[in-house]
Amino acid sequence: MDKINIKVLAKELKLSTSTISRAFNASSDINKDTRERILALARKHNFLPNHYASSLRDKKTKTIAVIVPEIANDFFAQAINGIEEVARKKGFYILLYRTDDVFEKEVSFVNYLNNGKADGIIMSVSGEANDHNYLKALEQKNVPVVFFDRVYEDIDVSKVTTNDYESSFEATEHLIETGCKRIAYLVVNKSISIGKVRMQGYVDALEKHGIAFDDELVIDCSQDEKINYAIIKKVIEEIKPDGIFSSVERLAFATYYVCNDMHISIPENLKIVSFSSLGIAPLLCPALSTITQPAYEMGIKAATLLFDELEKKDRGPIVKKQHVLKSKLFIRKSSGG
Repeated sequence: MDKINIKVLAKELKLSTSTISRAFNASSDINKDTRERILALARKHNFLPNHYASSLRDKKTKTIAVIVPEIANDFFAQAINGIEEVARKKGFYILLYRTDDVFEKEVSFVNYLNNGKADGIIMSVSGEANDHNYLKALEQKNVPVVFFDRVYEDIDVSKVTTNDYESSFEATEHLIETGCKRIAYLVVNKSISIGKVRMQGYVDALEKHGIAFDDELVIDCSQDEKINYAIIKKVIEEIKPDGIFSSVERLAFATYYVCNDMHISIPENLKIVSFSSLGIAPLLCPALSTITQPAYEMGIKAATLLFDELEKKDRGPIVKKQHVLKSKLFIRKSSGG
């Protein structure tokens, strides 16, 4: 047999060279038996394709970057799992970057990746500032971007979100129907897309039920656990809400800690509903009522959109797509369910 390479393998097996390449890249669109035949012949001749050389020729890194505000949050952990699942099947690796909701970190990461460090980027944005030229520069380098969960409306990229407005409206209405009249809305950043949309659902539900909006009940929190504890403790002591609608799960947990220390009974004295993808929410005491986003499915969809763009980016203009997935309200004991 001639010197072993992909062309020789293709000739021997009577397959196309593209089929051989897909086998080595663990592509999901190749028959399992065919892939095994290819790999068996390659092992027989001690042939290992030079992916590094191939990536240089194709100007591809076989890597995508994932930029998220935090990793410890169950929502982002599940979304990353979904992204990694798709990337692995495509023969790609992921680079993970955490911004801690710091805008300067987001800019730094994007500028770094703009120099050919990744073939594409999936990100959930920090939500700060109005100057997003650092992202627009990616388009000039032909680096596709997909937003998920938190998005910038002024950037024309594919986006994967959930029905945050409807979910927030439903959660607020549920608290009202259980008897709550003074519902505090806990939020970390009102300027980000999800902060604005979720708050609007809260406001409109109050209006539907004839409850006047009170700006005093919109509580700006932070990324710091100790600061949040102090903020929520002060709210409960001075503003005295009878319901809490938390826009992110860590603020619900802080409320649980405060209530425990202040000997406030949930849900008898204070009812709580929160956005949360935490798997153990039903095991909390009391079980936490949650709006649960399909985080894993969002990761799958975001990655699928990115790879669609990567595969089509040299074939003309790409239509940017927007997908809205549905969250689900789980009513448990923390809200009187």
